[in-house]
Amino acid sequence: MATFDQWKAIASRYALLPLRIFLGVTFIYAGLDKLTDPAFFADTGNGSIGEMMRGVRDGSAIPALVDVALNNPTGFGYAIAFGELAVGLGTLFGLFTRLAALGGALISLSLWLTVSWQVHPYYLGNDLAYLMSWLPLLLAGAPVLSLDRVLAERRRIR
Repeated sequence: MATFDQWKAIASRYALLPLRIFLGVTFIYAGLDKLTDPAFFADTGNGSIGEMMRGVRDGSAIPALVDVALNNPTGFGYAIAFGELAVGLGTLFGLFTRLAALGGALISLSLWLTVSWQVHPYYLGNDLAYLMSWLPLLLAGAPVLSLDRVLAERRRIR
């Protein structure tokens, strides 16, 4: 029978796995949701990235960042959607996890500074919480149940 210390060691080893699964599935879903919504990629209209960006521009922390998106809303929308998909897949499968976490943190940071910036009190905006959730994965990577681990073991064998 396992001792408390053994259970504690196992729990510590797998502690980031639920976070990886949550963030991976969430970002895959967010990317696919955008990619399957034709209204999202429009410059104007209800539910479009263009309308959303124009709606948050004046209340964002960095209006110039929103202006960059408004130069080509469709291209920006595709960049966000494919970025979320890549980040989600990398995180879920543990492939280039630190790079995926950096991407997720940057997406979350940009959304916090633009879309969620005007939410008061700040803790009601979800993008800041996502930004903070990416930091443990950025620091620790995916040491268990990951393709990163498989690749690291292959390099050690050679």
